[in-house]
Amino acid sequence: MLDSHIHPDNWGIMPTLFHIYNFEVNSYSFFILLGLIVGLIVYYILAKKEKDLSEKSFYILIAGLVGGVIGAKLPILLINLPDIIKNFPDITYILAGRTITGGLIGGTLAIMYLKKKLNIKEKKGNLFAPAIALGIAIGRIGCFLRGCCYGIPTNLPWGVNFGDNIARHPTQIYETIFMLIMFPILLYKRKTAKPGYLFYLLMNSYFIFRFFEEFIRENPHYFGLTLFQYISLIALVFINLKHLKEKKYEQSK
Repeated sequence: MLDSHIHPDNWGIMPTLFHIYNFEVNSYSFFILLGLIVGLIVYYILAKKEKDLSEKSFYILIAGLVGGVIGAKLPILLINLPDIIKNFPDITYILAGRTITGGLIGGTLAIMYLKKKLNIKEKKGNLFAPAIALGIAIGRIGCFLRGCCYGIPTNLPWGVNFGDNIARHPTQIYETIFMLIMFPILLYKRKTAKPGYLFYLLMNSYFIFRFFEEFIRENPHYFGLTLFQYISLIALVFINLKHLKEKKYEQSK
């Protein structure tokens, strides 16, 4: 079973986007970075509009970024641990791959820890949610061009050959479309949503989407489900229990 997060050689529709003199700019890194930059711009615009560019907001943003980077990498390292050990000192398997599910969870946990540590009560989720949605939508284009995070073989007319002469589900594009749908919904609901609700809505929607998308993703299965389906289920339980707890607390005031 292939691990769709790995970037094999001679794989992908357009692994190299362009060259700047002798420097190669690969499509994956370019669109991941572009998604991050656009996400930060969206966050800044929304925060400025709501006059919420405070020092606390900056700390929360940094915590989310650091936690997201760590969370995005950790599951891939665990999945590829046998190959990492087998091929050491070759660090190809250490450098390859990241996961959005881990990034979202890592960023969320880091923010929760920071808010508890600094006793921050304000909820910034309504600012983060649209920025995250658009950032992921753009970043997934890099996954598509580089040929990672692909789907299982398909006979559908839009199946894509990522390098093994097999038409596969372009699951990266499915996710881009999903997030492009979520982005305007989140912006529209921002005016009336309670503080933090949009982040709950995005996380809930994404992990439901990701659970079902995994059925057509090329990832190893353990007892009938992929690791990311188990992660999605755990995340959904945690998110909704936390939401119910906060809702009961607000009603008891």
